[in-house]
Amino acid sequence: MAIMKTVILMVLSQIVSGSVNIFYKIAVADGMKVQIMVFYRLVFATAFMVPLAFIMERKRRPRLTWTILLQGVINGFLGAALGSNLLAESLIFTTTTFSSAMSNLTPAVTLIMAVILRMESLDMHRLGGKTKLLGTLLGIGGALVLNLYKGVKITLPHLNVHLLHTPNATATTAQWTAHGNIWGSLLAFLSCVSYASWLIFQVIFPLMINTNKSFSGGKMRQRYPMYSSTALMCFCGAIQAGIYAFIRERDSSAWKLGWNIRLFTPAYSGIASSGLGVTIIAWCTKLKGPLYVSSFYPLSLVFVAIVGTIVLPEELHLGSIVGSIFIVIGLYVVLWGKAQERVADPEALKRNENGVIEIISLAGVNQATAAVVPEFKTDDQILPKSAAANQEA
Repeated sequence: MAIMKTVILMVLSQIVSGSVNIFYKIAVADGMKVQIMVFYRLVFATAFMVPLAFIMERKRRPRLTWTILLQGVINGFLGAALGSNLLAESLIFTTTTFSSAMSNLTPAVTLIMAVILRMESLDMHRLGGKTKLLGTLLGIGGALVLNLYKGVKITLPHLNVHLLHTPNATATTAQWTAHGNIWGSLLAFLSCVSYASWLIFQVIFPLMINTNKSFSGGKMRQRYPMYSSTALMCFCGAIQAGIYAFIRERDSSAWKLGWNIRLFTPAYSGIASSGLGVTIIAWCTKLKGPLYVSSFYPLSLVFVAIVGTIVLPEELHLGSIVGSIFIVIGLYVVLWGKAQERVADPEALKRNENGVIEIISLAGVNQATAAVVPEFKTDDQILPKSAAANQEA
């Protein structure tokens, strides 16, 4: 029964995640500025996460220090304000299917950055290292196919919905120009870089607190509570996104929300995706592990490809399908390679020398504000190296 619950919840979370891109597209067609939309999304996400953090973690949440606040500001910038704006901007110039496919490159980008920063290694003498390299190359190859090969048109049944038939629908047709496709591809890729940078930052500078407990070697450190750190990230991201949106759009009429798609989209994406989504992902990750959770991420792409083609005036071509398949296969190959490394060296995570294992496993999330890095079971008490050495001895 527990397995079925996790399966159902993860499928629902991916449907919610995919539908956000579709609603983004509809809101833009209605004339809503993407910068304002991202700002309101983070506001709704903050409004949801703050009470959740207060209820769930009020007995174990430490006081907020300047260090934690600074880390929250950086996390909010990389994982919320910047990444979300880049992804939303890319939807103006590309299709929802293309944007969703590109977001699955985040694990490959994270792996490349981790190798460059020497946080991760590609041991070509082991199966895990070879597999990770193969998966990365497959993902990059899929992205190239998406951008360079169009192919024949794939015809799917179309509903007589006409969701984008509005006076501003031309704002979403830029993807059919060569210049728009290149620009949209660049924005989508930069959003992956932003998300990957955010995930890497959490490995280098995790939200940690010092406790009053001590032992030989120094003070004990614990990971900052998960919901509280996510609420802090959304709050800081909302402020930064608001400043950026105000600089880009100062017309007060553009900021008004009515009882229409302009209110529904940020509320839905903030509460359902960034709010309920973070709870579902966190619960399933603690129960089944990050690799299990990551395996469901391509479902969002499948959902968007089918629904987006049926209810939106978007064309699905063979190149999009082939490129998406390569990216998804690359994602699974990278995750399988990471799983092989964990089997080969199960003590690496306990020594806290390869924490990026969990980060890369979670990098497939295509909405940064719904992504959290859950507290590792071995990270409840992280010991300094000197103390760890004494314990091993």
